Amino acid sequence: MLQTVGEWLWWDRLWLPANVSWTDLEDSEGRVYAKASQLYAALPCALCLLLVRYAFERYLATPLADVWGIRDRIRQTAEPNPTLENYFCHQARVPTQAEVRSLCKKTSWSERSIQVWFRRRRNQERPGLRKRFCEASWRCSFYFFAFVSGVLALYDKPWLYNLKEVWAGFPKQESISSMLLSQYWYYLLEMGFYLSLLLSLTFDVKRKDFREQVIHHIATLTLLSFSWISNYIRIGTLVMAVHDSADILLEGAKVFNYAKWHQTADAMFVVFTVLFMATRLVIFPFWLIHCTWVYPVEQFPPFFGYYFFNVMLVVLQMLHLYWAFLISRMVYKFIFAKLEGDDRSDEEEYDSDSQRDINHKLSHINGAGARDRASGH
Repeated sequence: MLQTVGEWLWWDRLWLPANVSWTDLEDSEGRVYAKASQLYAALPCALCLLLVRYAFERYLATPLADVWGIRDRIRQTAEPNPTLENYFCHQARVPTQAEVRSLCKKTSWSERSIQVWFRRRRNQERPGLRKRFCEASWRCSFYFFAFVSGVLALYDKPWLYNLKEVWAGFPKQESISSMLLSQYWYYLLEMGFYLSLLLSLTFDVKRKDFREQVIHHIATLTLLSFSWISNYIRIGTLVMAVHDSADILLEGAKVFNYAKWHQTADAMFVVFTVLFMATRLVIFPFWLIHCTWVYPVEQFPPFFGYYFFNVMLVVLQMLHLYWAFLISRMVYKFIFAKLEGDDRSDEEEYDSDSQRDINHKLSHINGAGARDRASGH
């Protein structure tokens, strides 16, 4: 049974053009091609990146947070109450008005007391400012390193300047022993990073677009794995480089915003917005997806792998449109000075709406400005 499924999954006609088989991509005459087994290294790479991240956040990001005076807000803890705790854990974190009235009867508490209890209990599970700062610092550093690695791997490649070169000689292209080695390490680094993000979902800061992030990471890993196995390596490296460029500024803007360098954060957010729109809404769909939709059929008839790869790229583009909408909404708030937080963040709540209003007024008086102005992927 498993053997039959395996044979079907690796059927040549699914993933390769007509008149090309997997035997054509076996090592021969001094040429070494990409192999599926090489992707197993992504798991140990992800584990190593988790260790590097732990060391980075503890020994670099945390001391930097101390230098910049980044402190967690002092929170009031929720009073122990088994009935409310059980409801919070197993029923709802944000009870409706009818549910609040029902809980009043069970606990003999007032509606106001129960609402305050749930706000404080939700705050207890929200990550502090220092944790957000450490995570943003790590991602900013990684994206910068990955983007530089991508530039070094691509700057002398002809397909960076002429997209038709992406399909020149496909699928029998370069060998690992020559120009493919740098691309292999670039692939391994990116796959290890996104796999590490999936492995760390349980303790990372959760955003409102949590599901979209999971879909993005899975789609990215699927694309990278398929492009490596089927020798779509040239277009794969271009897609990675385009994505990393804007993410550096996004995470950098968050870092400076947490450090209360608001003018620097604002400037980086503006540049990030322009770069995001240019790379994700112009270059990615009209250059890279156009390259994968149009140029291949000029050389060979469409096949399943061709459609599969392009559908996954379209999935990424749909996510780009979703994040572009969030960013556009934040830009609107930014222009009209009404931006109060990251639209994707699970914001900390106050015991009363009036207290929150007071804090926002004080924030504007002291020139602190808006918080968490960087958003999007």
